Amino acid sequence: MTVAKETFSVNVVQIDPKQIMKPKNYKRKIPFLIPSKTNKVDVSELKQNKAPATFQKSLRVTLIIGQIFSLLPVEGVCSTSPIDVRFVWWSFKFTYLILSLIGQFFITFMCFYRIFHSTSSLNGTTPFIFYGTTCITTTLFLRVALRWPDLIRHIAHVEDQDTYYDRTLTLKCNATCAGVLFLALVEHLLSLLSAYTGAMVCQSDMTHESFVKHFYPWVFNYLPYSFGLGILTQFLHFQSTFIWNFSDLFVICISYYLTSRLNYVNKQLLNAQGKYLPEVFWRTVREEYCRATQLVRRVDDVINGVIFISFANNLFFICLQLFNSLEDGIKGNGECNSRGKGKPSILGGYEAASYFFFSLVFLIARSVTVSLIASQVNSASNVPASVLYDVPSPVYCVEVQRFLDQVNGDNIALSGLQFFSVTRGLLLTVAGTIVTYELVMFQFSSQPQSSNISSTSPTLSFYNNTIIPIL
Repeated sequence: MTVAKETFSVNVVQIDPKQIMKPKNYKRKIPFLIPSKTNKVDVSELKQNKAPATFQKSLRVTLIIGQIFSLLPVEGVCSTSPIDVRFVWWSFKFTYLILSLIGQFFITFMCFYRIFHSTSSLNGTTPFIFYGTTCITTTLFLRVALRWPDLIRHIAHVEDQDTYYDRTLTLKCNATCAGVLFLALVEHLLSLLSAYTGAMVCQSDMTHESFVKHFYPWVFNYLPYSFGLGILTQFLHFQSTFIWNFSDLFVICISYYLTSRLNYVNKQLLNAQGKYLPEVFWRTVREEYCRATQLVRRVDDVINGVIFISFANNLFFICLQLFNSLEDGIKGNGECNSRGKGKPSILGGYEAASYFFFSLVFLIARSVTVSLIASQVNSASNVPASVLYDVPSPVYCVEVQRFLDQVNGDNIALSGLQFFSVTRGLLLTVAGTIVTYELVMFQFSSQPQSSNISSTSPTLSFYNNTIIPIL
């Protein structure tokens, strides 16, 4: 019994837990046996240096500026969580949009009223078309706002499945936003300068009343002047000019995002071009491509109305501007012109001509930019075809054939209410339409010039990218 007790006591000493816990040796062996522990630390450190490219982050600045001018009245545009994005009826943003829409309808009605109480022409109907398209654009953005929360959640779900990184996406959106809005502001200031110098010539005393009566005859020829109505009319005019530019900016920024997602898939395919890869790789990339193309269709279903009104508005004003410039020039030889009349002016009497030339160039450049950037979505969707044709025969499989059929069979592109798809060929089609329009208008306008020429010539007012005769 004594020996047994001693043996038992020896065993207890051997299994002492303090002898097992050896921090130095244990910590030295574990990282060698399980290297995944150090790898996890390295991955977390890398992810802190670059954040995923998300839709909400990329368009945050653009949407905030749009809401300043009553567009897209949704809550949570500054949040990074899709749950916070929601549309609230009778919120401050929605009320602001409704009040702005009422003001735009008021200006549109006054332009329509003027058409029926004066001798109207193509130029005379331009203010009605301009403010009318502004009302339609604001209404379409309200339609977009109603469907925006569901779209954001769908995009967030796709981003969770296919996380990707693009450091230049947010920078491109913000830089484009700053550039377009700056040029739009310069254009608006030139229009005010042109109207101000014209009012100084036509009016005996230069006051706020004489300025707004000269610049907005469709309102103050039929309503009595008041300071509040003058300020409201100027604000609505500035808001309409911004809305016109913002619709193009909105399409550009969304095209940046969709093109970036498709290019992320294309980079994986281009890296695998000509390589012997298993079938699981082609299935994974094909499914990722499917999610990207479905996202393009989902976005297009929400914003195709904005795309349609943007292209239609740009096409009309380009045709009108080119016709006016080719027929009458851009010299601004109207009655209200300070050049040659001894009136002081900043640009020596060329304020109207400078505004018209800058506005025409800016309008054409902006329209071409929208067409080219929006067409990149279609161009990026066709890139996988060239890679799939180069798959080696030993690894050619059903997944590659399905992928190739999908790329060649689907037409992935943004559209204008499904009436047209924004591709590179659309730009040439629009250019041909403009040339045809100009030739037809010249044929019609050249006939009455040889017969009767009216003895009275209307005063020319350079208003918002067009020459408007003030009768």
